[in-house]
Amino acid sequence: MYGLTRSLLFQFSAERAHRLGIAGLRQLGHFRGLCQSMRERTLRDTTDALAVEVAGLRFAHPVALAAGLDKDAEAVDGLFACGFSAVEIGTITPRPQPGNPQPRLFRLPEHQAVINRMGFNNHGAAVAAAHLRGRDWHPGPLGVNVGKNKDTPLEQAVDDYVACVDALAPLGDYVVVNASSPNTPGLRKLQEPEQLAALLGTVQERLSAVAPGKPLFLKIAPDLTPEAVDEVVDVARARKLAGLIATNTTVARPFEHPLAKEAGGLSGAPVREPANAVIRRAYQRSGGALPIIGVGGVFSAEDVYEKLRAGASVVQVYTGFIYEGPGMVRRILPALARLLARDGFTHVTQAIGAEHRRPTLPGA
Repeated sequence: MYGLTRSLLFQFSAERAHRLGIAGLRQLGHFRGLCQSMRERTLRDTTDALAVEVAGLRFAHPVALAAGLDKDAEAVDGLFACGFSAVEIGTITPRPQPGNPQPRLFRLPEHQAVINRMGFNNHGAAVAAAHLRGRDWHPGPLGVNVGKNKDTPLEQAVDDYVACVDALAPLGDYVVVNASSPNTPGLRKLQEPEQLAALLGTVQERLSAVAPGKPLFLKIAPDLTPEAVDEVVDVARARKLAGLIATNTTVARPFEHPLAKEAGGLSGAPVREPANAVIRRAYQRSGGALPIIGVGGVFSAEDVYEKLRAGASVVQVYTGFIYEGPGMVRRILPALARLLARDGFTHVTQAIGAEHRRPTLPGA
């Protein structure tokens, strides 16, 4: 069914198709009973063996939606209807901003990929907060991904993150500091250890004041060197963060394509391995002590399972959802259960970081 819908949507420009998709999901969200029944059908055969707990939050299963799709929290209920265990909104900035000039979103179907240079286009924290206050259905954790406005000087970036925390943290279940988008000039400099520690410290202080106990995550880039990943992990652990989200889009172009020279972040299948490498490195550096939400190139149960084994506790999707459609979660979950059973795991948590552990020899 989605194959036909996708064919129709792909006749439009990528951004117009995105707007149409969000509009449809927003309308779906107005029908609570339909959303609930859709979600129940998707999760009907899901058992507690797929449930995961991260930072005190319960995820019914490991497949969640990444930030970037619903920037203004306007389609949250429609997205939960698709069966995601959690939905992350944003990235949201304190003040509204239009983002970068169009065109700024490009599909590369041959590579199952997307390039975007949207530039944190959103209607601002007040609008997103109003949308969240209007919701009264909470089937799973809601994440709030926040960033800085483009015209805010980097040395004042912390003020923007704090403003977003003030407006949005009490309305979500966890908060994400996005310091890794390639589409806001200079933003990735905030991942450098000294600046990162200062930023996270100030955000945590405000978060503890306005939403005590609310988990704080940091979203990082796939383009960090292994040594830089180590530094980020060390800062995250020193600051006692709830965890990392690994990873954002990449500025690399590992293929030839007419659109490859377009500026922006690449997502989808080509970022799968770079993201997995960061997940592995972060898991190893922390000894498994720092929870990781993995994202990048997830289209199938095998992709989810690979990230779990690399060290992720939860796996988010974005580009895969664009290509696979609203039945994606329904297809992934039974296949994931079969992969777990094949390898002798009775609970999904046993697979987390499995590739880092030595297999037990028969009779040992």
